[in-house]
Amino acid sequence: MSLVQHVSALEGVDRAPEPEVEEALDGAYDGFEPIHRMISYDLFPPPVEVIEDTHATPQYKVSTAKRIAQVAITILACWFGSGIIFGYAALKPVLVAHGVYRELCVADDLDGELDTCYEQELRLNLFFTVGSITANVSALPVGSILDRYGSRVCGFAACIILAAGSLLMGYSFSNPHFDGYIAANFLLALGGTFLFVPSFQIANAFPKYAGTIVALVTGAFDASAAIYLFYRLLFEATNQTFTPDKFFLGYTIVPALVFLGLITIMPSHDYQTPHQLEVKLEKAEDATRDIHDSDDEIESYNELRRVRRERAERRKNKLRKLDKVLGDEDTRKQREQHEEERQEVSAVWGVLHGQPAHKQMATLWFILITLMTVLQMLRMNYFIATVRNQYDYMLDEEKGIEINNFFDVALPVGGVISTPFIGLLLDHLSVPFTLAVIVFLTTLIGVLNSIPALWSGYVTVILFVLLRPLYYSAMSDYATKVFGFATFGRVYGTIICFSGLVNFSQYGLDALTHGPFDSNPIPINIFLAGAGFVVGFILVAFVATEGNRIRARQREDVEDEERQRLLIPEESEEERGDYGSFR
Repeated sequence: MSLVQHVSALEGVDRAPEPEVEEALDGAYDGFEPIHRMISYDLFPPPVEVIEDTHATPQYKVSTAKRIAQVAITILACWFGSGIIFGYAALKPVLVAHGVYRELCVADDLDGELDTCYEQELRLNLFFTVGSITANVSALPVGSILDRYGSRVCGFAACIILAAGSLLMGYSFSNPHFDGYIAANFLLALGGTFLFVPSFQIANAFPKYAGTIVALVTGAFDASAAIYLFYRLLFEATNQTFTPDKFFLGYTIVPALVFLGLITIMPSHDYQTPHQLEVKLEKAEDATRDIHDSDDEIESYNELRRVRRERAERRKNKLRKLDKVLGDEDTRKQREQHEEERQEVSAVWGVLHGQPAHKQMATLWFILITLMTVLQMLRMNYFIATVRNQYDYMLDEEKGIEINNFFDVALPVGGVISTPFIGLLLDHLSVPFTLAVIVFLTTLIGVLNSIPALWSGYVTVILFVLLRPLYYSAMSDYATKVFGFATFGRVYGTIICFSGLVNFSQYGLDALTHGPFDSNPIPINIFLAGAGFVVGFILVAFVATEGNRIRARQREDVEDEERQRLLIPEESEEERGDYGSFR
């Protein structure tokens, strides 16, 4: 699973310092004014004014039916191509059956045709680790390309890279002496990121339903892990005659269809953001724009009235179109109120907004969440890569296959089911409480994952597939609320990169499991659960303490304002300009 695959909001409001207090910035709440920003994975995003000036397509100039088709194509493209590498647990039995890396084994290490040896296991898990790390780290260059060149360019790149990865994978399977598996998986992961990251932009096609569209796109990513499951079932149903080289050759139809959609139906330019539409709306509501300086040149009064009436009609027509896209005034006020409630509920919103990225990354807010993310990502990817091996050892081979088969189905289904509820949880729970829930669940999963019982295996899988999307969504939510949208690319990008690079240590965990621990996964599970609990407990305690301090500071500010208001003497009638009435 990739950190970039779950976002809580496409855009939002940062607390930005007013010019007179910018030099004395200390992270306090007073002296700040809100500024609207879009989420971006770009390490060095263009200035806000550059982004706002970028040519974009107004939604009201494209028919509703066509925009619906564009959303549907985007969701289908994500379902079939954005995250197939995370279905590795389902593909692994096919890799083993096809003898991938079996040449690394010696005859004495193998008991049967579907048995694996130490070296083979390490190389197969490295195959997944490289793909997982690529999905994380590649979000940064993809984000930069998206911000500068738009979704269309990213889409074309995704088609080329996915096709190349599929062809390379197919060629590797058809030529056993050619080892292109890891390189091919790298390309499939990279192509998936190029396909997925820009997909969130399609939510702007219907700003009123952006949250629903984001949930559908995210759910489509989770569902894409099932592609390998469907293939494995077909592989087994055809008695292994539908070989992997045929599957990956046939899979090239996916990037081909995406390419066709890009050049026929998808927008040539991204849609305007809600903020850009709101700026247009403000202009359309301004009746003074019906009066131009050139009106002085019109001599006829009737002609002047006609010209101004036509301008007013065009303005009101545009206003009606914008209302249809954004919603009426009551709907917009409800959205603003909802955003204000989210900020208040979070308990920590804006704590580091407006600060430079390097100062944000020197705080415990950043250090603790980074350590937490490193441990949890390592643990999740270790579980995905070794779920069958773990229960083969703790139970037996038959029950290990049973748990693995259940996991193959639960992984995509759990993500799809949980995604619609994640936004509700993040909107209605404070950041400290959300983190506490995550720490409790990760610790519980770690404990259950160390119990050699069939029931605990099923419960572990269920909790894992529900926690995984919640965790990654909560991390992006934490980043926007604490650090802000302005530095999101640099701060969150650093977390992504560092966590991804540390994930190479999964190779070492596999080596420990199959070496000194004699395939026993329990010591690794206990260590990761314990380390996650310690770091998580410290993180929750710190965030909760700081949240209480922030609320106390806010209460003091409100009391000070009230006190100042009461101390100011009321103006007399004469000072208000009321000098009596004429009689």
